[in-house]
Amino acid sequence: MNELQWPELIIFGALFLLVTVLGFAASRWRAGRTLEHLDEWGLGGRRFGSWITWFLIGGDLYTAYTFVAVPALLFGAGAMGFFAMPYTVIAYPLVFLPLLRLWSVSRSRGYVTPADFVRGRYGSRLLATLVALTGIVATMPYIALQLVGLESVLRTMGFNAGGFLGHLPLLIAFVILAIYTYQSGLRAPALIAFVKDVLIYVVILVAVLYLPAKLGGWDTIFSAAEEKFSSTESAKDGVLLSGNNQLQYATLALGSALALFLYPHAATGVLASRGRNVLKRNMSALPAYSVLLGLLALLGFAAIAAGTEALTNAATGEPDTNTIVPKLFDDMFPAWFAGIAFSAIGIGALVPAAIMSIAAANLWTRNVYKEFLHRDATPAQEARQAKLASLVVKFGAVAFILFIDPQFSIDLQLIGGVMILQTLPAVAIALYTRWFHVWGLVAGWLAGMTWGLLLLYGIPNPAAGKEHFGGSALPLAELNLFGWQPFPGSETQIYVGIVALVANLAVAAVVTVVARRFHVFNGIDSTEPGDYHVDEDDKDLRPVAAS
Repeated sequence: MNELQWPELIIFGALFLLVTVLGFAASRWRAGRTLEHLDEWGLGGRRFGSWITWFLIGGDLYTAYTFVAVPALLFGAGAMGFFAMPYTVIAYPLVFLPLLRLWSVSRSRGYVTPADFVRGRYGSRLLATLVALTGIVATMPYIALQLVGLESVLRTMGFNAGGFLGHLPLLIAFVILAIYTYQSGLRAPALIAFVKDVLIYVVILVAVLYLPAKLGGWDTIFSAAEEKFSSTESAKDGVLLSGNNQLQYATLALGSALALFLYPHAATGVLASRGRNVLKRNMSALPAYSVLLGLLALLGFAAIAAGTEALTNAATGEPDTNTIVPKLFDDMFPAWFAGIAFSAIGIGALVPAAIMSIAAANLWTRNVYKEFLHRDATPAQEARQAKLASLVVKFGAVAFILFIDPQFSIDLQLIGGVMILQTLPAVAIALYTRWFHVWGLVAGWLAGMTWGLLLLYGIPNPAAGKEHFGGSALPLAELNLFGWQPFPGSETQIYVGIVALVANLAVAAVVTVVARRFHVFNGIDSTEPGDYHVDEDDKDLRPVAAS
């Protein structure tokens, strides 16, 4: 273990204590008549207003791993790391109208998860289960990545040991998180998100003003980055993209934008809001986080100019590039401000981890437990099952870190992004039309999932010594359609998720045409046209926490 940084640790501990108190107090904040209902425990009573929703969704989507990984990607790979900017910018216009419809039909029918909507829209247990399991599998490594971000801060503060001792502070933090999330449900991360976002905004705004002044200005910073990448023979990009990566950059941004609100935790934040006007304001205001993200990303180039070097992970003996930003703060700022910065990143791990575990627990409870194991479960039994499931999910994520190379969690998250994109036809498109046949959607999901995973499996990463799952960028020359190669010799790359989604839609369309031709039963739609337009003040709206 390295020498402990006591000033940073004291500030970190004090702010962690503050959010712990808030987490336990949240059970009485805007409380309904009971927490023994998924509407209350898992969706915060479905009554969050504009400000709370803004902080909640922002705290949910802009995670601790975002704050360490995006600058680290720019530090190591250059311009490709900026893909996070356009994808968050285009995401909100794309999802503006679909999310309003998802909120309305869920509020009208009492749906808690996207899989609930699929079950009601198509009357298919199979399709709803596929959507639910996809969401759970895609979310688990996402939670583990929050631990990766939190551990990068703990290592920088001196907790950089191998074995169980090195993971002990992380385990303690997640035990506390598990307890107050179990008690307070979604209200805990919603309340803590205020503290997290204020800290993040303060830290980043100070950093982008202070660091350039100390390093000689942005011109010096960009010059240092350009010099680094131009002197690296293996670098494909520098401060600008290469010609071969521009398509991959664009498709990665588009695919990530399409997938963003398909993740269960993003949908949970949406369904917890009070009404359609709240979502309209949020979809207009949330791009402010993209400005923050762009400034944050530039810290990767600032670290190059500052000569920052990644800490060596004592457990693996390899440099941990996720420590670049924490190490930059530790090197360049006074200890007291570095402590605040570390707290911002650490709390930035707790908020999304809590929301993700609740979202996964809701999926398990509604779409697996109640659907197959206990169909007559009461709302109170559902709530208890969700609480227990949230504990399992959290400690499953901790197990990833304790027993598996954290790099494997990153690989799984890469796979998770491609996987969750395959639920787009069954969830997002179904909000507008039932043209796709239920068996077309099942076949499309299977085709997109299978082909996407096969393509990811075949992508190597020689720099990391990996033969499989080495990235999501597929050279067009390797695109093979039953022996036909449409782009032989092309080195231009494309995002695997988009290729798999195109296959999904094509297969779904073909099977739909065939199924309609033979009049195959297409399930029963239990929703009504009016369900997609209800709002909070509508007469006879289903009460919150109704049985």
